[in-house]
Amino acid sequence: MRRENVINTKSFQFALSVIDLVKEIQSSKKEFVLTKQILRSGTAIGALVREAEHAESKKDFIHKMSIGLKEANETDYWLELLYQSEYILKPRYDFLKDGITQVIRILVSIVKSAKSSS
Repeated sequence: MRRENVINTKSFQFALSVIDLVKEIQSSKKEFVLTKQILRSGTAIGALVREAEHAESKKDFIHKMSIGLKEANETDYWLELLYQSEYILKPRYDFLKDGITQVIRILVSIVKSAKSSS
């Protein structure tokens, strides 16, 4: 029996939440610049995690996970900007902030662990 891959699941679920957010903001508030940015970075995290599953080497794995971490940090920035500019309300912000914080913590742990076992 295969164990659940927590970072795969969390990054995918987070991407779905970002897609929902973007669809809502674009349709209700007609905002396309910031939403395009968070859509790109928020969905890239999971794509990079998936790529890392089939990395060619340990170095390649660390590199892909590190880029995923950078995308997660960028997503956190866009999320904060959307909240501070009042495109999203606090309950939604809190939910998404919790999600990206969990993803960042897991990625930090994965990268540190992979580097220490190299």
